[in-house]
Amino acid sequence: MEGNCHRCHLGDWDKHQVKGIFSTITYKGWDFFIRWKCIVLPIIFWMNIRLRLTIMSFMQFFVWGAWLITIGNYWFITKQWGGSEFGAIFSTLGISSILMPALTGILADKWMNGEQLYGILHLLSGLAIAFLPSIDDPSIFYWVILLAMLCYMPTIALSNSVAYRILKDRDMDVIKLFPPIRVWGTIGFIVAMWVTNLSGSKASAMQFYISAGGSLLLGLYSFTLPSCTPEKLLSEKSNLVDALGLRAFQLFRQSKFAIFFVFSMFLGAALQLTNMYGDTFLSDFSKVPEYAHSVVVKYSTIIMSISQMSETLFILTIPFFLRRYGIKMVMLMSMFAWVLRFGLFSYGNPSDGLWMIVLSGIVYGMAFDFFNISGSLFIETTTSSKIRASAQGMFMMMTNGFGAFFGAKISGSIIDLFFTENNQRDWHSIWLSFAVYAFIVAIAFAILFKHKHVEGEVFEVSPS
Repeated sequence: MEGNCHRCHLGDWDKHQVKGIFSTITYKGWDFFIRWKCIVLPIIFWMNIRLRLTIMSFMQFFVWGAWLITIGNYWFITKQWGGSEFGAIFSTLGISSILMPALTGILADKWMNGEQLYGILHLLSGLAIAFLPSIDDPSIFYWVILLAMLCYMPTIALSNSVAYRILKDRDMDVIKLFPPIRVWGTIGFIVAMWVTNLSGSKASAMQFYISAGGSLLLGLYSFTLPSCTPEKLLSEKSNLVDALGLRAFQLFRQSKFAIFFVFSMFLGAALQLTNMYGDTFLSDFSKVPEYAHSVVVKYSTIIMSISQMSETLFILTIPFFLRRYGIKMVMLMSMFAWVLRFGLFSYGNPSDGLWMIVLSGIVYGMAFDFFNISGSLFIETTTSSKIRASAQGMFMMMTNGFGAFFGAKISGSIIDLFFTENNQRDWHSIWLSFAVYAFIVAIAFAILFKHKHVEGEVFEVSPS
C-alpha cells in the first residue's frame, strides 16, 4: 500500500524501513498496520454491538478448546512424559482460578479499562502458549503454561464483565441478549476442537500455535471494543477482605453451605478428569490392532466435542428440572451423570461399544450443566446481597480452583502408581475407579446435604 488511504496518509515513508522510533519495523509491517487501521477497523466498527461481543465470546473459548482436550495426546504420545507431571499441568488451571480473578477484578474496577486489561492478558497468554512447542523439559513446560493460565483464566470472568458493561451502557437487556452471545463461546470451543482434529494437530505442537494465533488476534481485537472505564465500585475504605471477595468465607460457619462448597470441590475434580484424559483415552485405541484405523481413533477430538454439543442442549432443560425436582435433586442428577460418564467410558470401545462412547458424551451435558447452573442458582437464591457476588466467586474457586488443582494432582499420581505399566495405561480400571469416586460423592451428598423443595417453586433472588 503506497501513498494515500481514504482515512490515512503515509506520505513519503521509506519502503524498506520506517525511520525514527519505529526504525526496526519493516515497510511490510507498517503496511499491515495501515491496512488494519483503514480496512479492518472500519469493518469492525460497522458491526452492531451484539455481533462484536459474539466474536469476543467465540474467540474466548476457541483459544482454549484448541488445546485443552488434546494436550494429553501431545504429552503422553508425542513427548512420552509421565502422568504425575501431567497432573501438575492441569493443576495450573486451579492455581490460576484461585489467585487471579479477584486481582484482575480489582484492577478493572479501580485502575484500568476492562477491555484493555482483557486485551493485554490475551496477548501475554498467546505469547506464552506460542513458546510451549520449543520446550523439551516437562518442568519448564509447567512454568510456562502456568504463566499462560495466570493470564488466561481471569479473562473468562473479564469477558462476561466486559459484555455486561457494554450492554448496560447502551440500555440493552442483558438477561435477554447475553445468553445467545455466551452460547457462541461453547460453539467456539467446539470449532477449535474440530480444527485441531481435522488439521492433524491433536498430538502435535500445532495445537498451541492455533491457540496462540487466536489469542493474539483476540488481544488486538479487544482494543477495538467500546471503552469500559473503571467503575470504582470498591470504596477507598474497603479492606483487603472485601476487595478480594473473601467475606463469603463466613458461609462456612453454616453446615449447609460448608457441605455445598466441599462437594463443589469434589465435582470440580470430576470435571478435570474428563478434560485431562478423554481424548488420550480414545487415541490410545490405536494401540489395539483391530481399532487402529477406526473412526474413534481418527476423529477422537470430534467425538469428544459431542460433550460440548450436549452441554448447549441440556442447559435449555434446566428451568423445567429445577421447577419439577428442585436444586438438590438436579445436583444429584449431575453427580450420577458423572458416574454414567465414567462408567460408559470404562466399557466403551470403537466397535460394538461405540454407543457407550457416544452416550457418555451426551450424558456429559447433564453432568456439567446441572451442577454448575443449579449450584450458581443455589448461591443466588440463598445468600444475602451483601456477599452474593463473593459467594459466587467462592463457588467458582471451589470448582475451578481447588477442585481442579486437587483433581489434577491426585489423579495423575494415582494413574502413574496403580494403572500404568511400561507406559501403557489400563483405561478400563482408570475410568471404573473414577466412576466409583463419583458414586461415593453422590451418595454422600444425598445423605449430608439438606435442602427442601416445593414442587413448582419459582426461584427468586432474595434482596436481603
